[in-house]
Amino acid sequence: MTETSTASGAAGTLPRQKTDSTAWLLITPGVIWMTLFLVAPILMILYVSFWTQTTFAINPTPTLESWRDFFTSQTYMNALWTTVRIWLIVLAATLLVGYPAALFIGIFVRSRILSISLLIVCVIPFWTSFLIRVLAWRPMLGREGAINILLQKFGITSAPIDALLFSELSVVIGMTQIYVVFMVGPIAFMLSRIDRNVIEAARDLGAGFGRIFTRIILPLSLPGVVVGAIFVSVMVLGEFATSAALSGRQVNLLGNIIVTQVGSLKWAFASVVGVVLTVIIGIVIAMLLRVVDLKREL
Repeated sequence: MTETSTASGAAGTLPRQKTDSTAWLLITPGVIWMTLFLVAPILMILYVSFWTQTTFAINPTPTLESWRDFFTSQTYMNALWTTVRIWLIVLAATLLVGYPAALFIGIFVRSRILSISLLIVCVIPFWTSFLIRVLAWRPMLGREGAINILLQKFGITSAPIDALLFSELSVVIGMTQIYVVFMVGPIAFMLSRIDRNVIEAARDLGAGFGRIFTRIILPLSLPGVVVGAIFVSVMVLGEFATSAALSGRQVNLLGNIIVTQVGSLKWAFASVVGVVLTVIIGIVIAMLLRVVDLKREL
């Protein structure tokens, strides 16, 4: 009996060892890829941020001067706050605009072909250049632009609104239009997975749309909201082109500072801003992932 138990144990150990080795073989390419193209670059940026920067040169002598310059400068602290503020506004705007669109596509449109077609329509702007989509807002928001003309034609305003262009508002409008599709897609996907019979059962029990939405639709769509928020947050926090094009360089984001510092060959200071931005993005993603367990929900 002892020999039988030993043989069974050995037979059970061999498949487990084989499974473990197979798992390691499968994850090794991904680990190597992430190490080479994510971990190593971030560590290199962190290392360069401590280099000594002079006017025309940089050397690897460790120093905290670039870090001190960033956190003691009112200009850079304002840029940090502006980046966070615009991110929060754009995130809220994309959610307010994107959720109703996703709700219509995922719940009210019963034809799967039509819902897919509507999602494709949302993606159509991405068939053109990013820069073209940004610059297209200039003739729309300008003093003599289409929006001001319509506002005056319908008597809503008596004079052109200058704040529509080359301001923080124009940056928010441009970013909202560009990134709202990244909020619509994940939410519409999660809404399309909801069993319609559950909603019908709630209606049969006398629940109104408000109660159905708060008790069924919203909780089940939260994973899509979190995924969309992560997409929007990562792209908005790293933005620089939309701000430069629509604000007339009046809105200074951390991404704009990085571009300026790299153009001035100030690699150490640019690395500092890059590390700060990476930490902020990491904190934002960690906070969003605490809202919903995506591994379980998806």
